[in-house]
Amino acid sequence: MQPIDEHIEAMAARLADVPGMVGVMLGGSRARGEHRPESDWDLGLYYRGEPDLAALRALAGPDVKVAGPGGWGPWVNGGAWLRIDGVAVDWILRDLDRVERVWADCRAGRYEVGVQAGHPLGFWSPCYPGEVALGRVLADPTGELAALKAQTARYPEPLRDALTGGAWEAEFLVGVAAKGAARGDTLYVALCLSRAVGVLVQALYARERRWCLNEKGAMAIAEQLPHVPADFGERARQLLGATGETPDALAATVDRARVLVGEVTAVLRG
Repeated sequence: MQPIDEHIEAMAARLADVPGMVGVMLGGSRARGEHRPESDWDLGLYYRGEPDLAALRALAGPDVKVAGPGGWGPWVNGGAWLRIDGVAVDWILRDLDRVERVWADCRAGRYEVGVQAGHPLGFWSPCYPGEVALGRVLADPTGELAALKAQTARYPEPLRDALTGGAWEAEFLVGVAAKGAARGDTLYVALCLSRAVGVLVQALYARERRWCLNEKGAMAIAEQLPHVPADFGERARQLLGATGETPDALAATVDRARVLVGEVTAVLRG
């Protein structure tokens, strides 16, 4: 396990003392040990009720804007962007009550995909418990984050069934993309196929009981998972990298997408 920078540890301890704050977790590549020297420090600030924004702003400093709950959208919530010794540090607000409700939904096989800036495939609600499962607890005075992390270590089978079953959407999207291809509608076809691939990636992660937090880097991991069709990543990149401009070119791309989607869904149902 990688050591935590002393400045980050001290910051987490101070953040945990802010009224309304429950604890702080390290997320992102640094939590998983996959970071580069210039990688951001992503700090999840878990709160209940209303965090004391004045106290957060005092900790952040006068030149940093702190967005309160909802300030960054319905799912990412709020936070702040700071720099410490030239390295970016992101504060990301997380409503612990909401995280726990989403976790209960996931255990029951329910999930949502919400509209959120910065998430072109939508914000998939299992990200919330996934962040806890893959994160590192930095400050946790009451032990609540550690307890939740222990729970999320086991991927819920109902969620696995729901996400793998949700691959039907990829088949549907390829079908409607064919209609857009006939019209020469490049935007529509490109959007359909990119979402179809994203849905398949989510399903492939779920099949292996892995948390998929967002779109960034997800394809590179998905193509290395067991039982994935040969050249899945390469074929998907070819589809998305050159969708086409004419009806004939678009139709040919949709035909290739249909074959790939069929192979993946066969794996998921197998």
